[in-house]
Amino acid sequence: MKNRSALLILIVIVFIDLLGFGMVIPVMPIYAERLGASEAWVGILSAVYALMQFVFSPIWGRFSDRIGRRPVLLVSIAMTAIAFAIYGAASTFWVLVASRAFAGIATANIAIARAFVADVTTPETRARGMGLIGAAFGLGFVLGPALGGFLSQYALSLPPYVAAALAAANGVAAYFVLPEPEERAVREQARRGRFVEFLQEMKTPGIRRLVVVYGVSVLAFSAMEATYALLVTKRYGLEVKHANYLFAYIGVILVVVQGGLIGRLTRAVGEKTLLLAGLVLQAGALAALPFAGTTVGLVLATAPLAVGSGLSQPALSSLMSRFARRDDQGGTLGIGESAAAIGRVVGPVSGTWTFTNVSVAFPYLWAAGLMIVSAAIGAVVRPADAPNKELADAGTA
Repeated sequence: MKNRSALLILIVIVFIDLLGFGMVIPVMPIYAERLGASEAWVGILSAVYALMQFVFSPIWGRFSDRIGRRPVLLVSIAMTAIAFAIYGAASTFWVLVASRAFAGIATANIAIARAFVADVTTPETRARGMGLIGAAFGLGFVLGPALGGFLSQYALSLPPYVAAALAAANGVAAYFVLPEPEERAVREQARRGRFVEFLQEMKTPGIRRLVVVYGVSVLAFSAMEATYALLVTKRYGLEVKHANYLFAYIGVILVVVQGGLIGRLTRAVGEKTLLLAGLVLQAGALAALPFAGTTVGLVLATAPLAVGSGLSQPALSSLMSRFARRDDQGGTLGIGESAAAIGRVVGPVSGTWTFTNVSVAFPYLWAAGLMIVSAAIGAVVRPADAPNKELADAGTA
C-alpha cells in the first residue's frame, strides 16, 4: 500500500512538472524571434536543452543511487522552477539559451523518476508503473501546450512565469508528501569514476543493446516530431492549428495505452514482445505517413505511430531496469536517457534537413528503417540473461 501511494504521488509530481514544460513549448520560437533570434538560431534552444540532458541524466541517476531518490528529485524540481523564472525574465536571446540549458540540466531527472518506479514496483508490475509515468508525461504534453497558448494571448512571458509557479508549488508539495522508496538499495562499494562505471555497464550485452535501441528509436521518432507540422501543412494543405490537434491526438492515445493497457498487455505477452510490436508498428506508420493521401488517411496512419510509441517506451524502460544492478537503477536508466538525448539532438536536425533538401518522404522512410533496425537489435535481447535473477524470472514471457 505504501509503495502504491508513493507511485501515485510520483505520477502527480511528474504530471505537474511536464504540464509546466509543455506550457512554454508553443511560445518558444516566437519568444526567441522577439528577442532578435533568426529562425536558424531558434534550433539552438532545443539542441542545448537535449545536450544538457545527455550530460546530466546519468549524473542525476548516480546521485540518486547514492544519496536517495527524494532529495535529488526535490533539488531538480527547485532548479526547474528557477529555469522557468529565468526564461520568463529573459531580455536577450542568450539569456533564453542559458535558461534552456539550465532547464535541460534540471529535467534530466527522468532517470530518477524511472528508478523510483523500479524501486516501488515488483518485476510483474514494473512495466505498468513505467507506463503510468509515461501517461503522466503524455497528459502533461497534451494539456501544457493548450494552456500555454491560452496564457500567451496576454503576454509571452506569462506561460514561463506560471510554469515557474507550478514547479515551485510542486516542489513544496513533494517535500511534504513524497517518501524515499523503502526498497532502494544503497551502494556500499567504493565510488568509481562515471566513465569507468559507464564502460562497466556497457559490457553487459542486454544493457548495451537496449541503450542502442533507446537511442536509435528516439532519433527516428524525433525526426518525425520535427517535421510533422511541415508534413501536415505542405503535403496535406492543412493549417498549423491542425498539426497541434494531431499532436494532441497522439498524446491522448499515448495516455490511453500507457495509463490503461500496458499493465494487462505486459502480463499477457511480456515486455520484449511489447517492445518489438511497438517498434514495428511505428516503422509501418512512419513509412505510411507521407503517402496517406487524404486527411483521413493521415489520421489513420498516425494512430499506430502513437500506439507503437505507447507500447515500446515503458517496455524498454522496464527491460533496462531488469538488467541493472539493484543498487544502480538510477545510473543505468540515466545512461538510457543520455542515449535518448543524443537522438533528440540528431533526429530533428537530420529530419528537417532531409525534408528540405532531399524529399518530403525521406525523413519518414529513413525513420521507418531505423525503427526496423531497433526491432532487429531488440529481438536478440534475452530478459532471462539479466544478472539479477529475481528480475529476470518475471520477464521471460
